Amino acid sequence: MKIRFLKEGGQRAFLDDVILKLKSPSLRGLLQFGFVVPYSTLKNYYSEVRLMPKSLVVDFCEVSGVDFGSLKFEELEENWGRVLGGKVGKRK
Repeated sequence: MKIRFLKEGGQRAFLDDVILKLKSPSLRGLLQFGFVVPYSTLKNYYSEVRLMPKSLVVDFCEVSGVDFGSLKFEELEENWGRVLGGKVGKRK
């Protein structure tokens, strides 16, 4: 499942909140807490180019103490966004 925050900039605000609560110096500093995510992927999440998986959001909430129930988001299916790409890329 992917998580899409309802407010524009919500994903960035969530990551800023996690960084603040963990007293991490930067986005790269989150990796010292044992998350197995490449730094370039974290940057894509921070700039909201990619949507975050639900498991990673839950892990961030558990480690930082952010209440998962208080977040405003919608859950998207795993194949969200793939159908149109398949139709557009089809050759005639």
